[in-house]
Amino acid sequence: MGHEYISVERKDHLTIITLNRPERMNALHPPAHQELQATLDDYAEDADQWVCIITGAGDKAFSAGNDLKYQSEVGRDVVQEGMKDVHTGFAGLVKRHDCFKPIIAAVNGFALGGGCEIALASDIIIAAEGASFGLPEPRVGLMAAAGGVHRLPRQLPYHIAMGMMLAGKRMTAEEAYGRGLVNEVVPLADLLSTAEEWASEIMKGAPLSLQATKEAAVKGMSVPLDEAIDTMYPGMQKMYASEDLVEGPLAFAEKRQPNWKGR
Repeated sequence: MGHEYISVERKDHLTIITLNRPERMNALHPPAHQELQATLDDYAEDADQWVCIITGAGDKAFSAGNDLKYQSEVGRDVVQEGMKDVHTGFAGLVKRHDCFKPIIAAVNGFALGGGCEIALASDIIIAAEGASFGLPEPRVGLMAAAGGVHRLPRQLPYHIAMGMMLAGKRMTAEEAYGRGLVNEVVPLADLLSTAEEWASEIMKGAPLSLQATKEAAVKGMSVPLDEAIDTMYPGMQKMYASEDLVEGPLAFAEKRQPNWKGR
C-alpha cells in the first residue's frame, strides 16, 4: 500500500510513522486508518523492526482525532463502510491487542479525541512543550470509544480522568508529566530526536525480551498478582528458546555490547 496520508521512515530497526494531514490537524479519516493499519501490520510482522515512533506533521497537532469535517462531507455511511475492515481500531492501533513491540508517541501538539487515544495506546509518551491532551467527544455528541474511556482512568487518578472526559478539560504537557501520563517534555525542536534517543535506549535490550516484558506487563494487569507471576506467557517461552538468551550473558562476560538477532 502506498502512503498518501502518512509517511513512513525506517532507520535500521526503528520505524517512524508520521500522521501527514496537517491541513486537517492530522485528523484521521478511513483512508488514513487503512494506511495506518497496513503499516502497523508490517511493523508487527517484520522481525527486523523492533521499535515504532508515531508522531504528527507540523507544529500544531499530533492529531485532532476523528475527521468530523470529512464525515460531514461524505456522510456517516461512507465512513462506516471505509472502517469496516479496520479491525485494529482507530489509527490501526487502539484495538491492536496482540502486538507487544514497543510503541512511542511523540506528541508534537494537540492530542485530542482519537489523537489522545493514540497516545494512551502507546507505551512511552514524549510531549513537546505546548502540547495538550483531551477527550472532548461528548461536546460533539460522541464518547471516547476508541479506548479512551477505559485507558484514561487506568493511567490517571479517577477524578482527574473523569474531569477530562465529562467536562472536556484539557491537560497541558507539563500537567501530564506531573501526573505520570507523559515520560518527558521537551522543546518541539528536540521532540523527534528525544523520541529516537528513547528508542535507542530501548533497543539496547534484546527484542524478544522487550516483547516478553510488554506482553507479561499488559496481560498481567487483568489477572490477580499471583496468577500473573505464575503464568508462562508465549513471549516468555519464545525468549527462553532464543539465541539472544545465550548472547546476552556471553556479551556481558566478554565485556562487549551484545549483538541481538531477535531470534
